[in-house]
Amino acid sequence: MTAIANGPATSIHASAVRIGDLGILIRGPSGAGKSRLAFDLILAGRAGQLPPTVLVGDDRVYLANQDGHLTVRPVPNLAGLIEVRGLGIRRCDHVPEATVSLIVDLGAADGARLPEPESLITTLFGVILRRIPVLSGFSALSLIAADVLTTSGYPEGDILDDCRKEIRNHISPTIATK
Repeated sequence: MTAIANGPATSIHASAVRIGDLGILIRGPSGAGKSRLAFDLILAGRAGQLPPTVLVGDDRVYLANQDGHLTVRPVPNLAGLIEVRGLGIRRCDHVPEATVSLIVDLGAADGARLPEPESLITTLFGVILRRIPVLSGFSALSLIAADVLTTSGYPEGDILDDCRKEIRNHISPTIATK
């Protein structure tokens, strides 16, 4: 264990990037694609599809609750290193720290087309965070891009009267006919 500013930090098996000002923590079992997703996000940032994206850490990172915010830092021996499957360990630009605002769980059993609201939040080190659960075999890149680039389409309780299944995926007739 090491210290980050005003609290102890714990090392976990995960990767992290910073998209603009948003820290994204990528968790999942070994082989789930954490490094690949981190590198794909960096590429999307460089291509202008996302705000500028940079590596925080790959494989192992330190997490700490710092004044009510979850902070992520690279493990010193791995700072600036990322695994690129087929090429090995590569060096790339990185930042020394980010404040986590989103957790992506690869291989999550509760990933769904229309997830339950409670599956979209989690608490880690006492900090409540937004979460994207991703089923095995599904791409997380587009989900993260959608989260970063869009806002929720429906406020809570705004289910249309003609939506018998109450799954809120219908467009209002007034919107569609204007």
